[in-house]
Amino acid sequence: MGAGRQVTGGEQVLAGLQDVGETGGGSRVAMVSVPLIAGGLATVAVGVLVTWYLHLTGWGKPPGRRPRAEWGMRIRDMSAREGHPGCVGCRLAGRGRRTTAAVRPASTGGEPEPVSAEAGG
Repeated sequence: MGAGRQVTGGEQVLAGLQDVGETGGGSRVAMVSVPLIAGGLATVAVGVLVTWYLHLTGWGKPPGRRPRAEWGMRIRDMSAREGHPGCVGCRLAGRGRRTTAAVRPASTGGEPEPVSAEAGG
């Protein structure tokens, strides 16, 4: 198109139709993407749950270093039932190695010492 050329009414209508078509096509792509994104997120969620289940039943490997005898993929992790130390997945399942004795503050058995409000000593 030249710089001095006038645009006819038919060309304006065609340009408007192209804009409407592009907008409609773009909105349809976005609307189709919503179910696809939801399906992808559902697939990820199922994958997380399956991996967690395998980990808790001993078929997933625990975090950290393992002895050479436990390197094979067909060897089950026998420590999974008690839970792995520092493992978030085991903690979420209510497992995990905890200390058996609770820490209690020492009791002095006497009167508490008064505290003065003066700074310094």
